[in-house]
Amino acid sequence: MALYTEEIFEKLSDSVVDMDEEEVVKLSKQAVSDEIDAYAAIDKGLANGMERAGKLFEEEEYFIPELLMCSDAMYAGLEVLKPHIRTSGQDEKSKIVIGVIEGDTHDIGKNLVKIMLETSGFDVIDMGRDVPPQKFVETARETGAKVIALSTLMTTTMDGMWEVIKILNKEKIREEFKVIIGGGPISQSFADKIGADGYSVNAADAVRLVRRLVG
Repeated sequence: MALYTEEIFEKLSDSVVDMDEEEVVKLSKQAVSDEIDAYAAIDKGLANGMERAGKLFEEEEYFIPELLMCSDAMYAGLEVLKPHIRTSGQDEKSKIVIGVIEGDTHDIGKNLVKIMLETSGFDVIDMGRDVPPQKFVETARETGAKVIALSTLMTTTMDGMWEVIKILNKEKIREEFKVIIGGGPISQSFADKIGADGYSVNAADAVRLVRRLVG
C-alpha cells in the first residue's frame, strides 16, 4: 500500500507539471476513494508538482502561461482533496497574518502555505498580494496574530520583508510577533540577515516552522 501511495503522489506531481487538469482531478478522486491521506496528497503530490513548476519557471523552461496552467491543475486537485482533510484542530487557534509583500503579485506559493496552515488548525488572515509593510503590522496588532508570514518571488521586493521587521522594532513591539519568510529568492542567510524568526522552503515546512514557533 505504501508503494502504491507514493506512486499516486508522484503521478499527481507529474500531472501538475504536465498541466493536465483532467488527470489531476482523476488522481485526486482516486486518492479519496482509496482513503489516502488528503493532506499528504496535497503536500507530496500537488504542492510538490507546483514547486517543480516554479523551478522550471526560474530556469526559463516555463513561462507565465505554463505556470498559470500548472496552478489551474493544482487548484482543481485541491477542490477534490480539501474537503477530505482531517484537521488537527486546536483548542484555541493561533492567528497568522499572511501575504505577499508590496511590489509582488505572485501568490501561488502563499496560497499553498495558507491552505496547509488552515488544514493544520491555524486561523489564517490572508492579506493577499502587493501588501505594504505597515499594513502587515497594523493587521497583526488589530487581530492579535502571533505570526506574520511574508512571501515574495522577486528579488526586487525582498527588502520589504526587512521593512516589516524595522517597523516592529521602531514601534517596540518586535517581541510580540514571530516573523517568518519564504519564496523563490529567499534563503536562511537572508532570514538571518534581516532578523526573521524563521524561513521555510515549502508549504509543509512552513507548517512545521509555525508549530515550532508557537509551541
